[in-house]
Formats: sequence, C-alpha cells, structure tokens
Amino acid sequence: MSLQPKQIPLECHVDDRGFLYQIYGNYNGFPQAKRIYVVGNFGSGTIRGFHAHKEEWKCYFVAQGAAKFVLVDESNKIKTYILSSKAPSVLLVPPKFSHGWVSLENNTLLIGLSNKSLEESLRDDVRTDPYKYGKDVWEVKPR
Repeated sequence: MSLQPKQIPLECHVDDRGFLYQIYGNYNGFPQAKRIYVVGNFGSGTIRGFHAHKEEWKCYFVAQGAAKFVLVDESNKIKTYILSSKAPSVLLVPPKFSHGWVSLENNTLLIGLSNKSLEESLRDDVRTDPYKYGKDVWEVKPR
C-alpha cells in the first residue's frame, strides 16, 4: 500500500471564552514532529511551491484565510485540496509528493509540521518551477 495525502477535518471546541483547535502530529502514520513553522502570505494569489522530499512528511493547517494546495505524485497525477480557517482541517503530505499552495485570501497564515529539522529538510529538498504543470493548476475555476 502506498502512502497517500489525506485531508482530515479538525474538531473545534467552543465555549464562552472562544474556540480551540488541536493539531496532533500522529495522524495516520505521520511520524513525530521535529519542527513547527508558520508561513504567511500578504496577498491572495501568492504561490509557494513546488517542492518535494524523499523522506520528509509535512502536515499543513491554515490558521487564517484560505489556500489551495496542489499535490503531484510520482506519476504526475495532480490532486488539489482547499484548506480554510472557516472549515479547519489538516492536510497530510507523505514523502515523494511534489506540493505547493496559493493563498486565496489576503493575509493567509499557514502552520506547518515536519518530521525533519530544517537542516535535514534542506538536504532532502527538490524544487520545481511552480508552472511546471501549467498555470491553470493554481486558478480558481468558476462554477
């Protein structure tokens, strides 16, 4: 069985003080997190990606705003996911998936978890042109 990306909805706990989401580092085989980082985009339409790792797992959560994630497997099959602070979820990205994201709202804020340190990640990092699979992968399609 090959590892596949998965979007997992988060439970939101609400009381008279506010709300709480809990993000765990042990989702369906996700190894123990070594690093947590925050990435922010000032404007909508900002693209971050593509990059891939042979060994590194990633877990993403959009804390503010919304983002479209594009994942590409080793056979170049493309799959997209929408993460939004309005419908909290985490996206698990196993090793060997090229991935990136585009902010759909201004001031989008993303929290990332990784099973590798920054130094380990940089040694395992493969960067690809964000338009390698076409400009349309980043577009929002009218419906």
